[in-house]
Amino acid sequence: MKQAFHTITVSTKGPGLYEITPQLEKFLNSENLSDGLVTCFIRHTSASLLIQENADPDVQKDLQSFFAHLATNGMNYRHTAEGPDDMPSHIRSALTQTSIAIPVRGGKAALGTWQGLYVFEHRDAPHRREVLLHFLGD
Repeated sequence: MKQAFHTITVSTKGPGLYEITPQLEKFLNSENLSDGLVTCFIRHTSASLLIQENADPDVQKDLQSFFAHLATNGMNYRHTAEGPDDMPSHIRSALTQTSIAIPVRGGKAALGTWQGLYVFEHRDAPHRREVLLHFLGD
């Protein structure tokens, strides 16, 4: 049984989905990993992780619009210390995922044909987001 860790840093430019599948695959290849499970964990409370379609960018735009409508900026939130977009970002993050486990087979993430791994940035301003990868397997 082998363990390996890696951190992916993503510079965001505001709300949106930022694909990190290539960085995940690079990590798996560089460590010469074969079969097991990789856990992806974002170390933030106002951004999240998604496995989502990576073929049609309209899917990403529609998801972003839906979540912006679901948790809108400008409501009468109590938590406003970091700006009017912070509390809606926490809500969007709570409704999605901060940790995702992906099977690894033959050294590749066992994602579906049209699936990719994304950082879902919920804040309006640019941020540097960290995603910790932990592989466990052979």
